[in-house]
Amino acid sequence: MDLRAELLKSIWYAFTALDVEKSGKVSKSQLKVLSHNLYTVLCIPHDPVALEEHFRDDDDGPVSSQGYMPYLNKYILDKVEEGAFVKENFDELCWTLTAKKNYKPDRNGNSVVSHQDAFKLWCLFNFLSEDKYPLVMVPDEVEYLLKKICTAMNVELNSCELDDYLSQEPQGQRGLTVWQFLDMVNSGRFLRGIEQEAISMAVEEVYQEVIEDVLKQARSPHGYLWKKGQLRRNWSERWFMLKPSVLSYYMSEERKEKKGSIALDKHCCVEVLPDRDGKRCMFCVKTLSRTYEMSASDTRQRQEWTLAIQTAIRLQAEGKKSLHKDLKQKRREQREQREQRKAAKEEETQRLKQLQEEKERKLQELELLKEAQRQAEILLQEEEQRRRQQHEEMQRTLEIQLREAEQARASMQAEMVLKEAEAERQRKRIVELEDMQERLQEALQQEVKARQDEEAVRYAQARLLAEEEEKLKQLMQLKEEQEEYIIKTQREKQVLKQEMENKNRCLEEAQKQLEEVRVNRQRVDQDVMAAQRKLRQASTNVKHWNIQMNRLMHPIGPGDKRTNVSGGVFAGYQPLLSRRDSSLK
Repeated sequence: MDLRAELLKSIWYAFTALDVEKSGKVSKSQLKVLSHNLYTVLCIPHDPVALEEHFRDDDDGPVSSQGYMPYLNKYILDKVEEGAFVKENFDELCWTLTAKKNYKPDRNGNSVVSHQDAFKLWCLFNFLSEDKYPLVMVPDEVEYLLKKICTAMNVELNSCELDDYLSQEPQGQRGLTVWQFLDMVNSGRFLRGIEQEAISMAVEEVYQEVIEDVLKQARSPHGYLWKKGQLRRNWSERWFMLKPSVLSYYMSEERKEKKGSIALDKHCCVEVLPDRDGKRCMFCVKTLSRTYEMSASDTRQRQEWTLAIQTAIRLQAEGKKSLHKDLKQKRREQREQREQRKAAKEEETQRLKQLQEEKERKLQELELLKEAQRQAEILLQEEEQRRRQQHEEMQRTLEIQLREAEQARASMQAEMVLKEAEAERQRKRIVELEDMQERLQEALQQEVKARQDEEAVRYAQARLLAEEEEKLKQLMQLKEEQEEYIIKTQREKQVLKQEMENKNRCLEEAQKQLEEVRVNRQRVDQDVMAAQRKLRQASTNVKHWNIQMNRLMHPIGPGDKRTNVSGGVFAGYQPLLSRRDSSLK
């Protein structure tokens, strides 16, 4: 939290305290007085002209917080310099204005905390409250502050009792206002049996630690730390107080006379030293310019101081000015993460609830579908029964038609007997015709085979003639090669003589093959003549069967004489046979 946000929280309390009617507005005269006091405690030069000009208008009515904020930012907060004023005096001014109206301690003097302790608790509340107006402190921060106070008094806080108290408050779960918090502390519910002085000391310690950024200071009755001087090198007892940027030491715990300070930065370090010079539990703080030697009363105190100084150096290295500001930010981030996880969990629960509702809706739809299916099954059964009845009626109708068909069949069987006798005669005639047709088919096949043999013989003759021509060509080529070799190889006569003999032998073999081809040709010619004779014989047979077929073409009658009709089953063969005879001739 920056300085402006801290100051605005205290000023908000002062402004709301001046708002007597709780209308969100304050009279201009009161705002002028408040502004004048803020100039004073913040050590800002007074500018009455700017103050008068800002509030000078025709409207004499009160001013809201939004109307006062521009002036507050421009003429006061923008001019504030950190370290130029005493923060405690500023807080006391705002506390004085707001406590008169809102803080109501026990009139009988039975309050647990004093008025000064209430002021410090108010400052602690402002530090730990959320940056939202109206200012509240969330339950986690309330518990954190109470635990800090109880720890300072070596007392354990009852967290269950605190949870019960917060649950009873109307808005306790979202946070407490500062007046609710002070009423809770003054009720003594969490600080029973503890003297007011102990409470004041604990509040003071927590106030110094959180508000004044005191990381560590010497405690009574353990006394002080011993520090070794730089010039005289003697040991002096001093009261030390550690802040994030400085380690200060005083003559006494009243801190009236400051003897010096040690500036801390990221280059500093703290080391434990062995006992010497009659001093024990020694340690030193090293800076860039000097080493400071100190001695604690016991080992535990030395460890506490070294750890605290290391924490201060770490804060300086990280660029942080306040330990508790950093811790508060981390706690706030943890709360936000918890709230995000809680929101995610609630969202998941809501989603599961929606899924459950969707599942129930689907189940209801399924029940409706099942009911519709049962209705459909009932309708289907009714339809099936109706179809069965129709089928039975149709079956009865078919049986009647079957009986009628049986009667018609009996009448037709008598007719069939007569027809079968007639058909038997026709079958015999057909058998004779089929036999005649088979013989005719055989004759045609013989003729076709003879033609195929003739074609094969002609093909073989042509192949032999082609081979004969090829052999003649080879013979002529061999003769030409022989003559060429004779002309070209006169000087190689002995070598080529043997080759000529080989060529002669090849020539003789070719001549022999040619003679064989001629013999084969003569044989094929004889085969062709034999095939032609067979073809003429087949033609003669076909003519004979044509005559026989013409004789059988007369239809069979019961006894009357009819004229011969040419045609019938084999009428189509006559043109074919006549064409074949002409081709054979």
